[in-house]
Amino acid sequence: MENNEFEREQLELPNAGKKLLLHSCCAPCSGEVMEALIASNIDFTIYFYNPNIHPRKEYDLRKEENIRFAEKHNIPFIDADYDVDHWFELAKGMEHEPERGIRCTMCFDMRFEKTAEYAAANGFDVISSSLGISRWKTMSQINDCGVRAASRYPNMEYWTFNWRKKGGSARMLEISKRERFYMQEYCGCAYSLRDTNKWRMANDRPKIELGKNYYE
Repeated sequence: MENNEFEREQLELPNAGKKLLLHSCCAPCSGEVMEALIASNIDFTIYFYNPNIHPRKEYDLRKEENIRFAEKHNIPFIDADYDVDHWFELAKGMEHEPERGIRCTMCFDMRFEKTAEYAAANGFDVISSSLGISRWKTMSQINDCGVRAASRYPNMEYWTFNWRKKGGSARMLEISKRERFYMQEYCGCAYSLRDTNKWRMANDRPKIELGKNYYE
């Protein structure tokens, strides 16, 4: 798994935590996070809960890539419900909000609340997410949502570790190329797909073709 070209930081869960439930949005974002956790011998499980991803074809592509990588490293994988109708209900009135706006806050809240609920019911004392490693996301927004979700349960902690630091973002790309992960070209939701395609058409670029591009 390791190329031995760098020395990883030895990680520890906050507040002497014992077991981590890692919310994963996709294989490219979680690959580096997973390898860092494995290298530090941290006990963790992947929790895939992303009802925002649209359409179903895109959702299945992202999920199967994540399952493939988890199975490669014998990491437990929880496949949560795709309650997309509930996501659209919560997004009503926010259809034209910008990326990183209140719709994204709603989306993070929804996913992290479900993550924290599962964690509390199944013996996990720490939760975190791979979402923060992406440069397209606002880390403070993600952390605020995670801390808020964890605060609803006694003795639950949201780990605000900065996965981008010390070369994390670069290794994320290296792992994606090494594993030839599916390359998603928009955040995930129907409105992100709509707005990305609008931008592409305005800049004389073709619309996104689902399932076409992979890291090389």
